[in-house]
Amino acid sequence: MGSAPPSYQGHRYPVEIIARCAWLCFRFPLSFREVEELMPGRGVLLSHETVRR
Repeated sequence: MGSAPPSYQGHRYPVEIIARCAWLCFRFPLSFREVEELMPGRGVLLSHETVRR
C-alpha cells in the first residue's frame, strides 16, 4: 500500500512554506506565534492563526 502525498489544494501558501511551518512546529518546541515571528526572516508574512490552520 502506497501513501498518497498530502493535498494542499485550496491553500493560500505554496507547499514549501506549509512544510517549513509544520517542520518548525514539530521539530522544535515552538508555539504558533514563535513560528510566525521566524517566517519574516524567509520573506513570508503570515499570522499565527494561519500557521495553526
